[in-house]
Amino acid sequence: MERPSRLLLLSELRVRNTAYEVSLSRSLLTWKKRVSSPVYHPFKPSLCRSVVVSEIISVCEEEENSSKEHGSWRKIREGHGRDCRQAFTVSYVERGRNHRWRCAEVTFVCPDTVLCQRWVHSIREQLAALSCRPKQLLVYINPYGGKKQGKRIYEQKVAPLFAQAGVTTQVIVTEYANHARDHLRTDAELKQFDGVVCVGGDGMFSEIIHGLIWRTQVDSGVNPNSPEEALQPCSLRIGIIPAGSTDCICFATVGTNDPVTSALHIIVGDSQPMDVCSVHHNDAFLKYSVSLLGYGFFGDVLSDSERKRWMGPARYDFSGLKMFLTHHYYEGTVSYLPAKGIMGTPRDEARCRSGCVVCEHNGHVFTQKGEKYKLDESFDTESEDEWRSVRGKFLAINAASMSCACPRTPKGLSPAAHLADGTTDLIMVRKCSRFNFLRHLIRHTSKDDQFDLAFVDVHRVSRFRFMPRQCQSDSDLNLQENHKRQIFGPLCRDHPACGCSPPYSSWNCDGEVLNHTAIDVRVHCQLIKLFARGIEEMTVFEEVTNPYNKQLFLEPKPITLVLDLLLMMLHLRVTCVFLLLSLIFCITAHPLKNEDEHDSFRTELRRPWSTLEQDLEDSVMEDDLRQLLSSGLDRRRQLGDIEFSNRYSEFLRSKAKHTSMCAFLRRMQASRRVV
Repeated sequence: MERPSRLLLLSELRVRNTAYEVSLSRSLLTWKKRVSSPVYHPFKPSLCRSVVVSEIISVCEEEENSSKEHGSWRKIREGHGRDCRQAFTVSYVERGRNHRWRCAEVTFVCPDTVLCQRWVHSIREQLAALSCRPKQLLVYINPYGGKKQGKRIYEQKVAPLFAQAGVTTQVIVTEYANHARDHLRTDAELKQFDGVVCVGGDGMFSEIIHGLIWRTQVDSGVNPNSPEEALQPCSLRIGIIPAGSTDCICFATVGTNDPVTSALHIIVGDSQPMDVCSVHHNDAFLKYSVSLLGYGFFGDVLSDSERKRWMGPARYDFSGLKMFLTHHYYEGTVSYLPAKGIMGTPRDEARCRSGCVVCEHNGHVFTQKGEKYKLDESFDTESEDEWRSVRGKFLAINAASMSCACPRTPKGLSPAAHLADGTTDLIMVRKCSRFNFLRHLIRHTSKDDQFDLAFVDVHRVSRFRFMPRQCQSDSDLNLQENHKRQIFGPLCRDHPACGCSPPYSSWNCDGEVLNHTAIDVRVHCQLIKLFARGIEEMTVFEEVTNPYNKQLFLEPKPITLVLDLLLMMLHLRVTCVFLLLSLIFCITAHPLKNEDEHDSFRTELRRPWSTLEQDLEDSVMEDDLRQLLSSGLDRRRQLGDIEFSNRYSEFLRSKAKHTSMCAFLRRMQASRRVV
């Protein structure tokens, strides 16, 4: 059992003019309200609050401001002369709903100046001992991403927090595409910084990792163009301040797209490793990917949306609908290397969360393989016999290195994918109908398993290749910068829509279109680190002690219960009215006309079998009427009472004018001939 941390300070201080017992250890700052009566109140919220030292933002000493006081208290202080009491304020992280963090403050009032200075000095000493906290950051701001609010978000929400925490920054506002990438590759003096921060969306983050990874490999003497090279991990951590059209990576690593939350993760010095996929074509480097590689549907959506950038973020919805209706499929061969010796499968119920055991275990497995390869280069971790190939027609081929969760699809493209396990989930959607493909897409937003379909295959792989049909070397395919296809090879002749449909799609690599379709993808385990800790799962203790949840768990107000009851009664009343109106509509929609004419016939049909047969034997009816009624009775025996009654109800509700029993019996006879 781990021993509790030794107390560094223990004093009686005041918070909002109330006495508290405040203690400081190397890991916790705790303040507990002093209660004069030992009576236990089980339904009252806890009077003890604790903050982890690593989540303290700052501490500042300030003399209590007498100008804020008024009334009798100020007169008493003036009567007693100069008051030497001092106060210090602690700013710390407070968790809110939906994984959001906020900066909260608590002010402690000390009885004398010496004690106040001692508390401030001790807390600052503990914060200085946290080596994981960044002190200097290089910040890149994309002023054009998303709604063009990146600069304003940084200046109003992020910069004040950095200044409060004592973090110095060098800010660069990008002026053109790939400005941040080029600056990191050549001009940036990275040794003086503890991390790199990007203010923008997924596109800005892609620029940062391309510049940082390339710079690290060049400095380490590694050839980035070789797909067989094991890349060196980056030493600098990367922070993301979400301010773009899509912030998938921030949402998957933090749990929310909130600039303040991301800034606080950077300040406290969180570290979350992440896998990176390198994409090559014929031994030439193309791109790095950390979230999604999509061919087919997602590639077509991106290519079409690039021509509609004037629509803003709405272009993705429009292009998605257009590509769904177009329903193109593409033929090719997928070769993949299944991941071995690892934990987890793509169909697991467990999700990648903060402190993920799967990422930790698989990280050790791939690290050991890398060390063996360094000691013995003949050690082959990728035997050709272990490769598997699948050839067919695909609507979509996706490789998800993370869940790709976002506010629209909280589960993501692959819910069980992990951030740092050295693998990617290869999802192949075979040719199917529009309805079935729509079922697959809808399941991304529901609780149903999107992989539990006959036309969907999913594998957890460490490497894969793709070769489109009729394009063995891509020599006959040239994707220009404007993403228009120039096809000189044979066209797809068996497409259901038309013979001139394009036989090739394009790859969507983290929101960028690749210029080649034949690619070789390799996963590099934990190549980069982010200022994040993964999505946290709130414990039972945190749910009860969280101030946002106190009213829910501990002190339900009577007015809240009354409102809930009223809303429930209103809902029931609306439901009853709706059912009543529906019943009235059903009755009035098919009125029974000519009731007098049908009364005798209705009575006749409801007579028991014996009386009807007796009438036939007594020949009390005319010959033609007796014949028709006899055939009607035969029909009644064949159909049974229930079916015959249904047919008669159908007759009564119809708008045709059946004015006699004979007309109806003739209709029944005609229906018998049809049957």
